[in-house]
Amino acid sequence: MPTIVFANSKGGVGKSTSALVLAQVFAAQGANVTLLDADPNQPLASWADRDPEHVPANLRVVPSVTEETILDHIDTAAARDPFVIVDLEGTANVAVSYAIGRADLVLIPMRGSQLDADQGARVIKVINRQAQAYRRYIPYAVLFTCTTVLRGRDFKHIANTLRGAEIPVLRAEMVERAAFRAIMQIGGTIYDLEQSDVSNPEAAIENAEAVAAAVVEHLRVQQEQNA
Repeated sequence: MPTIVFANSKGGVGKSTSALVLAQVFAAQGANVTLLDADPNQPLASWADRDPEHVPANLRVVPSVTEETILDHIDTAAARDPFVIVDLEGTANVAVSYAIGRADLVLIPMRGSQLDADQGARVIKVINRQAQAYRRYIPYAVLFTCTTVLRGRDFKHIANTLRGAEIPVLRAEMVERAAFRAIMQIGGTIYDLEQSDVSNPEAAIENAEAVAAAVVEHLRVQQEQNA
């Protein structure tokens, strides 16, 4: 079953939020999901603690995942659940390398800025080293996050550079939405939000489901290419 790893050494790119939203969509669609919180700040464990009654029954959050336990957690969850999603620490460390080595897909959340692109390039180098160590191709893709309708010069330049370098980019983006910030603040899922909580939660759900569909499609294509 696919293990999806979120990795970026730069903070503020929406890494944990993207991992959580993806897990919520898969759970809402009926899949059992394990969400491994390997970030020392424990953002996902904190989310689960804020409103435990609204954590879906088929969404398991595992806190305090360390470099000593991460492989066991991934292997156990992958043998049990259709989806395993790992939120990694921002810095490159042993746990990051271990998780990338187990990944069926590494997602690199990135805002459309040069600084984010530079840090994303570091993650790609780690992926390539682990691919060499494990003697297998490790699929990865950039996930643009916190995007808006207006595209600045930086964003256009980064997008063109990625295309020119043939770096895969997920066809859907995580748009800047108040709903995504709200769930981290108050708990619950995007499906629990009402108009009194945030404006237009339906748009956030539509966006989240488009990202989840793009992830599944990317996984399917990779499987077909490696078959």
